[in-house]
Amino acid sequence: MALPSVTPYGSWKSPITAELVAGAEVGLEQVKLDGDDIYWIERRPEESGRKVIVRRSADGQVTDVTPPPFNARTRVHEYGGGDYAVSQGTILFSNFSDQRLYIQTPGSDPSPLTPAANVRYADAIIDRRRNLLFSVREDHSRNGEVINSLVSIGLNGGGTENVLVSGNDFYSSPRVSPDGSRLAWLTWNHPNMPWDGTELWIGKLNEDGSMDEMVQVAGGPNESIFQPEWSPDGMLYFVSDRTGWWNIYRWGDDKIESLCPMDAEFGQPQWVFAPALYGFASERRIVCSYTKNGRDCLATLDTSTRALNDIELPFTAISQVRVASDRVIFIGASSTEPTSVVSLDLATKKLEMLRRSREMSVDAGYLANPRGIEFPTEGGLTAHGHFYPPRNRDYVGPTNERPPLLVMSHGGPTSASSASLKYAIQYWTSRGIAVLDVNYGGSSGYGREYRERLKGQWGIVDVDDCVNGARYLTKVGEVDGNRLAIRGGSAGGYTTLSALTFRDAFKAGASHYGISDLEALAKDTHKFESRYLDGLIGPYPQRRDLYVKRSPIHFTSRIACPMILFQGLEDNVVPPNQAEKMVEAVRANGLPVAYLTFKGEQHGFRKAENIKRVLQAELYFYSKVFGFKLADPVEPVKIENL
Repeated sequence: MALPSVTPYGSWKSPITAELVAGAEVGLEQVKLDGDDIYWIERRPEESGRKVIVRRSADGQVTDVTPPPFNARTRVHEYGGGDYAVSQGTILFSNFSDQRLYIQTPGSDPSPLTPAANVRYADAIIDRRRNLLFSVREDHSRNGEVINSLVSIGLNGGGTENVLVSGNDFYSSPRVSPDGSRLAWLTWNHPNMPWDGTELWIGKLNEDGSMDEMVQVAGGPNESIFQPEWSPDGMLYFVSDRTGWWNIYRWGDDKIESLCPMDAEFGQPQWVFAPALYGFASERRIVCSYTKNGRDCLATLDTSTRALNDIELPFTAISQVRVASDRVIFIGASSTEPTSVVSLDLATKKLEMLRRSREMSVDAGYLANPRGIEFPTEGGLTAHGHFYPPRNRDYVGPTNERPPLLVMSHGGPTSASSASLKYAIQYWTSRGIAVLDVNYGGSSGYGREYRERLKGQWGIVDVDDCVNGARYLTKVGEVDGNRLAIRGGSAGGYTTLSALTFRDAFKAGASHYGISDLEALAKDTHKFESRYLDGLIGPYPQRRDLYVKRSPIHFTSRIACPMILFQGLEDNVVPPNQAEKMVEAVRANGLPVAYLTFKGEQHGFRKAENIKRVLQAELYFYSKVFGFKLADPVEPVKIENL
């Protein structure tokens, strides 16, 4: 192999093209086990994002279960999850176009179970003893705020529905005990999000499926409960952050026991229904995933001795953990392996990749290896991120040069960035541009105290952490402090626009459908998030002053660096006029500015040709602002005031 060529950062030729990044990558979700059969959902871009339930039978044969045009996707909470249930080969799923529940028995086509109505269902579980389905229901059929409840639905006789419990704002996670005598569930109320405070309840199930003797087991307004599950011997297990960390507990004989107290997260924010981070191999053995220092681990937990034993795996991100007696099925990814459905033999520790999100692979010599970093931030605190130094086996940078840095601010904002393989990051690093993916204060995975740094501080703490991460990498000599850029989309776009408006650390920035007007966001959103900003900023309209004070759209005269903005013209979450006002301000300030709009795109870009154009346009913009030549020609972008 030839020696690497000494070439300026940003000018490296890379096999990780915009076409590769924008190319078809199947989304893998919602693993379930049914006897010897394994099920999961595939979200297929070549079918306009249709979600298909897939079955892998014991003989290894993989088949699609839901035929076109059925799309197994619920809109409860708008984010969905918990799209289907399966038992003894019978599948119940929510169909996206009409939000009705459909039942599909082996060898038959789906048929509607629930009537055509403005009602949605999610997170269902099948009770074979009573031939019932227990489900979350979200009723949009009446005027005013939608009504959430837990219901039972008969699987015979036309899908008769009965409300089991209602009155609170939200419900999730109905789970039937092994003997069928009890139902457990989670509930919470405004203004809490499920990672703020939830309650765990149980009730006695009668033979007809009705419920009484309901009692609260754990939780409250300041304790987040996650994933209740019944063990094979009828003990109720759950995850709670009552100590400040999401740890595993069990309830029995009216007492709660901690199984494995440690400074690690065995839970995560419940943005979607039916998360699964642990399951039972037996009465005494749990297989669980937990996050520590920004990395996911898989382990076994002995419920008697309470010993936790890690399983050595090549994955840094693990979710959808489903367990049988001798095997674990989960979704895993690493910095070099794409997201995959994985089977693990618990006895031999043998791994089998059942389905990869991408079959195309890139030589590891072109892939940057991220490392978790901690850096000082405001108030004497420490923040976290994943740093990707440039890497390309064919090139090195000049010894007297440091690479440009692109800071990425994730969405959510109560979310987190993992160190899993993302070609959208490797696109930059393989061209000689360093990337810092910031898990700013407010991100999950670092305990409740870290999560709550963003309480009332959105637009401040997240911005400070992005700025301080860039300054830290400059100080230690990893990057060029004169070539710092920041990018983000949606909520991450808000952090980006705030950093470019209220701080002077960055020399350029890219906003992808970024929020610039917080008031508009507070006035028009769905029920699940309608009080989210109460915790992030303050109650609206009582604290309208804060919404105005932290909205970049009101302070455009402060912007002092080049900016490129990307906007879908059918975006109802962040209307184009917000981006246009920012463009006008940068133009008026005499700074380089570019603005690209896309017909037919809403909040987020889904068409491959548009994703490709956005990547290449952003690279072109940085090359002109930071002064490096591109290795490959790309379609130019009109940059005003350059």
